[in-house]
Amino acid sequence: MVDNNSGEKFTGASRYVLDDELAKIVNISMALEMPLLLKGEPGTGKTMLAHAIAESLKMPLIVLNVKSSMKLVDALYQYDTLTRLNDSRFGDSKRDVSNIEEYIKMGKIGQAFTSDLRTVLLIDEIDKADTDFQDDMLDVLDQMEFDIIEIDKTIKAKFRPVIVITSNAKKDLSDPFLGRCNFHHIAFPEPDMMRRIIRVHFSDIDTELMENAISAFYNMRKLDAIEKKPATRELINWIRALQSDFDFKPKQLTDGDLPFIGVLFKKSQDYHRAQAAVESGRLN
Repeated sequence: MVDNNSGEKFTGASRYVLDDELAKIVNISMALEMPLLLKGEPGTGKTMLAHAIAESLKMPLIVLNVKSSMKLVDALYQYDTLTRLNDSRFGDSKRDVSNIEEYIKMGKIGQAFTSDLRTVLLIDEIDKADTDFQDDMLDVLDQMEFDIIEIDKTIKAKFRPVIVITSNAKKDLSDPFLGRCNFHHIAFPEPDMMRRIIRVHFSDIDTELMENAISAFYNMRKLDAIEKKPATRELINWIRALQSDFDFKPKQLTDGDLPFIGVLFKKSQDYHRAQAAVESGRLN
């Protein structure tokens, strides 16, 4: 494995608002060559952090979207037995069917290991996987190698990737897993941080619109019995929708007239609760 202690430092990206504590844990994780485990409710920027690191450090980004049915080998490599069988039956392939390696395709972790450039490896929503998957995956990431049993070959990482792991805390992670990661909880942005985020996305936004939209947004997040609270992404899209309506006036928001709330609430039950709150004046 190639030594990759090249002193890269993450300082933020063009469209990612970074606080000092998060910047420090990212850089500490890279210096210690440890995976960074991020928790926080959906919409707090966990996934986008990996994109920002890749942009800032000019590294390719490889994303492993974890599924509940996924086996670790799927993330490492796949052996395409069906194509090899068809090629051997019909004999019209340019590949050498006697060479199994011709039918080995790297999974996302395998791609990160075999890349000619150091990569950022995002392992998204690790809490969807079972405990064995989690622990076995970290064994591979610790050792920076894995075996392809079909061809008795060990794949060793050319470069140690920058590893970002996200969890929505839907399932507890094992103690061994937690012990081998650096951890950071990304809290939902406070209004001041949200203003900074909005300014990044809308550099020339009208101040009255921004303030009224943010105030209404946080009021709607406080509604009782909402299953999926609107997140930063929904606020950004809501502001876009408001700006696109030529008849809209920012004062409407302070008067309790909240158009396009379907941009904020994506579940039918949440939408109807929010609509009822708007119509009853509870959000004034």
